[in-house]
Amino acid sequence: MPALERLRRRSDFLRVAAGRRKWVAPGLILQTAAFAPEMPASSAAPSEAIRVGFTATRKIGNAVTRNRARRRLKAAAAAVMPMHARPGLDYVLIARAETPKRVYAALLGDLETALRRLGAWRESTREQGERNPC
Repeated sequence: MPALERLRRRSDFLRVAAGRRKWVAPGLILQTAAFAPEMPASSAAPSEAIRVGFTATRKIGNAVTRNRARRRLKAAAAAVMPMHARPGLDYVLIARAETPKRVYAALLGDLETALRRLGAWRESTREQGERNPC
């Protein structure tokens, strides 16, 4: 499985937002953009890396609420993205007002739907094996 890496620089977040590829779900907003090759080399090869950034604005609540929302987005990303997110893309998950109180299973469903709608979904090797029992 590809490694999840964090987007930390503001310029990365702005570049992903400028790509204008996003999907809005009740529990989150997912933005995607192609991997920037000018970035310094990391532990994983650029084609293998899944880079993810997380953000929560003050519109969704106080610091405690924003931190809870970010933690829930990080947990959802860790559960879904290593197996199903297409490598070579940068992703930004944005918390919405519903994120801190949304049922976790529904939050996972929102992320899966967003990946599918943006064309960033890939089947895991386990699912491919179940389809082809040869």
